[in-house]
Amino acid sequence: MARILVVDDQEMMRDSLATTLVREGHEVVAAGDGAAALTRVSSGTRFDLLITDLKMPKMTGIELLAEAKKLRPELPVVLMTAFATVTTAVEAMKLGAYDYIQKPFDGDEIKLLVDRTLEHNRLIRENLALRSMTEISSPRPLVGNGEAMTDVKQKIDLVAKSAATVLIRGESGTGKEVVARAIHLASDRRERPMLAVNCAALSENLLESELFGHEKGAFTGADRMRRGRFELADGGTLLLDEISEIAAGLQAKLLRVLQENQFERVGSSLTQQVDVRVVATSNRDLESAVAEGKFRRDLFYRLNVVPIELPPLRARSEDIPELARHFLHQIAKRENSAFRHIESEAVRLLQRYNWPGNVRELQNIIERASVLETQPGMIRAATIEPWLKQSNVSAGAGAESLAGKPLADIEKQVILSTLQQFRGHRIKTATALGIGVRTLGMKLKKWREEGELAEVEASA
Repeated sequence: MARILVVDDQEMMRDSLATTLVREGHEVVAAGDGAAALTRVSSGTRFDLLITDLKMPKMTGIELLAEAKKLRPELPVVLMTAFATVTTAVEAMKLGAYDYIQKPFDGDEIKLLVDRTLEHNRLIRENLALRSMTEISSPRPLVGNGEAMTDVKQKIDLVAKSAATVLIRGESGTGKEVVARAIHLASDRRERPMLAVNCAALSENLLESELFGHEKGAFTGADRMRRGRFELADGGTLLLDEISEIAAGLQAKLLRVLQENQFERVGSSLTQQVDVRVVATSNRDLESAVAEGKFRRDLFYRLNVVPIELPPLRARSEDIPELARHFLHQIAKRENSAFRHIESEAVRLLQRYNWPGNVRELQNIIERASVLETQPGMIRAATIEPWLKQSNVSAGAGAESLAGKPLADIEKQVILSTLQQFRGHRIKTATALGIGVRTLGMKLKKWREEGELAEVEASA
């Protein structure tokens, strides 16, 4: 179904066309003249097609075409014209009209033209979206049938049926983007684009332009109008990766989009209306950021409508054999080579390892073994064991230096190193240490006041 704006000063013609299009399942908004039509377009309501008569008093169809294109350059326009003005209609097409239709016409003619126009515009939008989207690879399966991943898959199935905002949390490398893609592909929006923005990779000004777009001349270097990700993802899904890193100045604007589906491009006062499903990810403790005033409480609640927590790989070791085989199959397909098996002792080694880098680290180890393994057709434990030992030693470096230190200093070192390991996530840190979150918070507050927490917080 499309939303179509029909403009004609003849009431009978206007109503007849609207009736035909409504019967085809479209939503129709009618206007009696060009000025009324422009008011509709400038209101921010998203129209998929504008059909206008050419000969109208006060404002002609060509004048309406020119003004509408200034407001919504991507809006396709079809002109209705009498036989005597075909030359004028052709000229209008040079100015941006998609097509024209001669009066009188029957229902089948206009239905075919509308279908062709909408399909053409759909392809254009998809191409724009594909050119604008960041690297989101082709669908990757959610590998693993253990209890933790079964629970995640069940939540994805339930979430996909709704339009609710989703907040996916988990350590780096656990597969948050894979889950976001799975939600999109299982939803009714799967035929529309899915775009992504890494909120941590851009400055505040660049991120604002990336999200909301900008008008020509809005700032130095803005030599043309540019649509933002919200506009390009209209009807689809927008992934906001590392949402905790969004600057305070943009948080209010993001909250408005989530609440009202409205925003303005940078440098414009025209309100845009969109229908976008937002999926956000974070590996930070957002509750602590809220408590510390670094993240808006109302935005957190608006994002956290449906939370999905991804378990670390060390908590789902039963999935490691399947994951390893999955990566080996991927490598064999990519390299057009024979599939390698992994011996049982190597699997047991992988299952005993702590995996601070999670699934991403496992993939790295499997890739390295595929390149460096000398045994044909097999990944051996002897090949991967030195790499795992080296990683474990690196993770535990400095343990011997604790000898002879006061207990208070040892406690501080252990707590701060654990906090750093979990990238500032207090709940995970407290759970790993076997202490209460409140106890952890009181210790951190004391050390922060003493100026001993800045370094670990900066690196977390």
